[in-house]
Amino acid sequence: MLSEFKAFIARGNVLDLAVGVIIGAAFGKIVTSLTDDIIMPVIGLVTGGMDFSNKFTVLSGTVAEGTTLAAARAAGANVLGWGSLITAIINFVIMAFVIFLIVRQANKAMPPPAVGPSEVDLLTEIRDSLKKG
Repeated sequence: MLSEFKAFIARGNVLDLAVGVIIGAAFGKIVTSLTDDIIMPVIGLVTGGMDFSNKFTVLSGTVAEGTTLAAARAAGANVLGWGSLITAIINFVIMAFVIFLIVRQANKAMPPPAVGPSEVDLLTEIRDSLKKG
């Protein structure tokens, strides 16, 4: 069983996947920082100082005006944190766009696949050869 596990781990696609997950997690932190520290403050400036990270709607419980989302949750209020959702959506759009650009460039850099006869063409040719022989 140990040798099977070693063979599984040593396969190239498993290692590639592990590297991809690690790089993806690090890239996710960069995008989160970009969104939280640069994009959202600019959006807040444009919208008159609105801080989306602390935008929420109280569903039940009592929350004083100006309370942060974390403080409202700590106080036991049932809150709908729609500002966090907006931030997460912006993170997703940025990450999806960057991944799109990476895949687009990778597809341009890859050579076109070799064009040859299809399987049907080959099988037809074999059949015709066998009929002649």
